[in-house]
Parts: sequence; structure tokens; C-alpha cells
Amino acid sequence: MSTAGQKTWMRGLLFCCSLVLVTRPVFAEVHGGGVAACNYCHDMHGQSLVGSGDGLLLEESASDVCLACHAETYGAVLGTDPLAPPPERGAGNFVFLWEDNLNDGADGVLNPISGDAAGHNIDAPGHGLSADGSYLNSPGGSFPSGQLGCTSCHDPHGNTSYRFLRGPDQPVDGAVFLYPAYEAAGIPFDGSSERPDNHIAYQAGVSNWCGNCHGDYLNDHNETGGFEHPTDETLPSGFATRYNRYNGTADSFGGDASTAYLPEVPFQDPSTTVSGTAGPSTSSRVMCLSCHRAHATSGPHAGRWDFNVDTLGQDGVVSGSYPLPNPYPDPNQDPLCRKCHSGMMGG
Repeated sequence: MSTAGQKTWMRGLLFCCSLVLVTRPVFAEVHGGGVAACNYCHDMHGQSLVGSGDGLLLEESASDVCLACHAETYGAVLGTDPLAPPPERGAGNFVFLWEDNLNDGADGVLNPISGDAAGHNIDAPGHGLSADGSYLNSPGGSFPSGQLGCTSCHDPHGNTSYRFLRGPDQPVDGAVFLYPAYEAAGIPFDGSSERPDNHIAYQAGVSNWCGNCHGDYLNDHNETGGFEHPTDETLPSGFATRYNRYNGTADSFGGDASTAYLPEVPFQDPSTTVSGTAGPSTSSRVMCLSCHRAHATSGPHAGRWDFNVDTLGQDGVVSGSYPLPNPYPDPNQDPLCRKCHSGMMGG
């Protein structure tokens, strides 16, 4: 039997033995210190044929341990095929990091954009994922790219924050968390995919939390010269009105504020709910995740839509990558910047 075959056989044997020895804890117990939860991530005797020995992990890295449960189930944040990603539940999927080209612009064939640019490059060698090949540190910050993993943002041992997000009281090597985890409500990991009446409800603190690693983007955008779009600012009445009236390129002014919410262009508001369909008010805020997803997408820079296309119908055509779903039934739909900027972009 080959070495790889031996490892696979032994992993299967260890898993079967664990089923005999303990009853598998419910999901919350795994991260909440429940009885027998530790051995689902750690090999107590350090005899795993797979793990590195660092932290007595059962897999090659901390992220590989996370993905052992979360790659295809419990959120399905990875999947197996970048052309057929798992159902979208809000944060995006790391599967797009495997893409060979994300560029659907006119120069997409001659100037491909690799999957490195799809989002956060977590180090999970056991799942074919590696550190970012373009950035030594986090853009706009100093977090070492080579140390980025699931546990850089999420506390694997559990806390009271949304999705176990880290804050100043849960530090991680390589990062200094100045801001607390943001407040939100999410949809179930094993439930229906994202839709206008079933979506993450971002309530407070999103951009500041992203700024723990990307702090330069929180600076005055008019002074730094490197980032021009406002973030963590309330929407002026004109922008809120445009968002609520916009119903796609073919119906730019026919929308209704009570049904205007678009998961592809979310906003932050303390009153927003998972099932809420209402658009923003002047107390709502634009935030980092209004245009980006937290994990990765098939658009460069984890874009909620591809920033390089002129119409959403062009997405995936040049590159052959997965076309991000168009929320409007129109292949000539303009980029979703229009949701806030209709009537201000030459139209």
C-alpha cells in the first residue's frame, strides 16, 4: 500500500474508532467546550499520520481542520468545483481561489487574473489552498499573508460573537485587533441559500472590524489617494432614495422601498433583519461588505459582482469562470454600483 493509501486508511480507522468511543457532539458543542469536542480537532496523543504536530491537530493546518467540517457541509465554504460552487449563504466560497483566470474584461485572455485575487487566501495545504502569491501583508495593513487562515478571523474554541469572530479579547499571532467583532445575524449553515428575504443582516461595526487588518482603507479616502470610496458612512438621502427606487437597468426608477433590499448590495443598519426586504434609510451605512464578500468570489477582490465587466451578462464569458448570479433577469444589466449610483454614471 502506498504512503498516501496508508494515511487514508489510518484516517478512516481513527474516525471509525472515534464513533465507537464517543457520541458526536452537536455543532455548538464542538466550539463551545462540550464533552468530547476536543478530539474532533486534536489528536490527544500526537499520533496522527496527517497533522503537523503543531497544536496536536488532526490535519495539516488549522484551516484544514476547519475545512474538514466546513468545506462541503456546515456552511459549505469551499466545495470542490469553482464552476459549480456550493449554495451561497453570504460569506462567499474559497473554491474560487482555484480559478486560473477571473478577468472578464476586454483584455481577459491576454491578461489573466489568477484565483489568488478571488479573496482571502487561507493556508490550507490539505485542501489545495496556499498563502497569497501577490501580497506579503494584508492590503492596507500589516497582517502577514503567510499566516492567514480561518482562525485568523474566527475563534475555533468559540466565543459570544457573531460567527465566533475575533476581537481585542481574542488576539491571534500576527494581528492586533483594535475593534470588536461586528454585530450581525446570519442564516443557518444548512438552510436555504441567500435570497432577498433570507440573508445576513449586518447591523453594526463591519468596516471597523475589517480595518483590524486593512486599516488604511478606513483613513480619510480623500487624503490617502489609494482608496476613494467612502466606507462606514451613513447614506445621504439621495443615495438611499436611489437604492430604493432602483429595480435594475431596465427599470431604474420603479422599485419600492419595502422590497428594495438586494443581498448582492447589502447595507449596515441596526434595525435590519435576516428576513427583512426593506431598503436603506438615511441612518443606514455603506460598509466594506456592501461591495465585497468576506471569503472569496469569482470576481477579483472578492467582489459581490465582477468590477471589470460593463454588463453582468459578460461575467464568465472571457475567462470561462463562474458567472456570479445576476439578481435581475437582464443580460444587459449594468454593474451593481448602479444600486446606489443610478443616474450618476452616465445614465
